[in-house]
Amino acid sequence: MLYPGLSAFLKTARSTMGEGPVAMVFCEDETEIDTTLRHHLQAGFRCVLAFMPPHFTLAPDLHDRVHRIDHDMTAERAVADAVTRVSEAAPGLWMFYCYNAEYLFYPFCETRSLSEMLAFHGEERRDAMLTYVIDLYAGDLQRHPDAVSLDEAFLDRSGYYAQARNDPANHDHPRERQLDFFGGLRWRYEEHVPPERRKIDRISLFRAKAGLRLRDDHTFSDEEYNTYACRWHNNLTAALVSFRTAKALKRNPGSSFDIHSFRWHNSTPFEWHSQQLLDLGLMEPGQWF
Repeated sequence: MLYPGLSAFLKTARSTMGEGPVAMVFCEDETEIDTTLRHHLQAGFRCVLAFMPPHFTLAPDLHDRVHRIDHDMTAERAVADAVTRVSEAAPGLWMFYCYNAEYLFYPFCETRSLSEMLAFHGEERRDAMLTYVIDLYAGDLQRHPDAVSLDEAFLDRSGYYAQARNDPANHDHPRERQLDFFGGLRWRYEEHVPPERRKIDRISLFRAKAGLRLRDDHTFSDEEYNTYACRWHNNLTAALVSFRTAKALKRNPGSSFDIHSFRWHNSTPFEWHSQQLLDLGLMEPGQWF
């Protein structure tokens, strides 16, 4: 299904999205659009929305499986406003958003369904889930100059850390159960990354509700949505493995010529399996087994 814009989609959004969960994929370029959409269809999202400019191509097998929405990705707040408007159209539904060449993994996703995981998370009185954006990159930039290779993807096995997230409205005291997380390529090449874009935490999975707003820093207007766990025990977290930073660093003239390889002594091949991410401490099963 093709829509000429978000407003056209929103006219029938509630019935189109059904009972969810809903995935929103924002396509900034044409890199791995099809694999991103297929991954999230296979993950169990019953409704997948693909936001992209009209001139981008989509594989024929996806035409009837996703809802393509023409969208200007260069507009100010192109993603935040779209997520907010879709959320307002279907309060109560679980939703997810990502960019092209990003792939969601959650604990035991090979054997446990997405709906089962979200139901458990909701039973723990959680309406949002913290995801860590884990940078992927091609091992050989000579053969893959855009830094993208699904078959030869690498990630950093260490070098991740967290800092307190201070509250300017409360004398800069740390916010309760909120942290800023860093690591990956944005940490190793921080001289090429603006400070406001260095965090790797994102609230990618959330339950829509009236009045909820997504902010430009990937946090929500409801501060409880931005917490990593409830007050009484740890909760599930997920990982979003992403080529987005690697692509940007190699396409930006200011950084591209300084980078001949992303690999270092802490690089390890990505196995495309949730157990590897759990073993590396890059997501948390909480009380879910």
